[in-house]
Amino acid sequence: MDLYALNPFANDPDRHAIWEMLVARDIEAFLACDWSMVEPDFAADRFMGVDGKASANPDEWRISFPTLETYSVSWLAGAREFAPRADIETARAGVFGATRLNEIEITGGRALAHKKFNGKVEMKDGTFDVLDWQSVYTLARIEGAWKLTGFIGYLPYSMGS
Repeated sequence: MDLYALNPFANDPDRHAIWEMLVARDIEAFLACDWSMVEPDFAADRFMGVDGKASANPDEWRISFPTLETYSVSWLAGAREFAPRADIETARAGVFGATRLNEIEITGGRALAHKKFNGKVEMKDGTFDVLDWQSVYTLARIEGAWKLTGFIGYLPYSMGS
């Protein structure tokens, strides 16, 4: 395994599992354009995704993903738009290098995970995709496993980074 893919929570099984879900598995699935790799990580009946619209003002945030299906369509569209422009190994290194998930609060059977993206990924044509936002995920322990119940995403990186 490459150093950029090392999970920093080796001694904490809950945080380790959440990091694997939100960082390693999410990135690999996105690069492979394979929603089936991450779909089991969600609690579909509880899911809601909020688009922060790159704004620090909560009045501008919107429920853009009221169901897991609406989110999966958007996620797959983004992956399919990204894939042909990217060299897979360069993209993998760039996305892992730009992604941080160091803050995971766990209280009882609930968790709040703060995932930050700050960096750039070089594309095949020499341009760069800039990753500069953050997302806050909600999770619940369901039948012994952590499941994503929602997120507030696409927030400006500068909000408490």
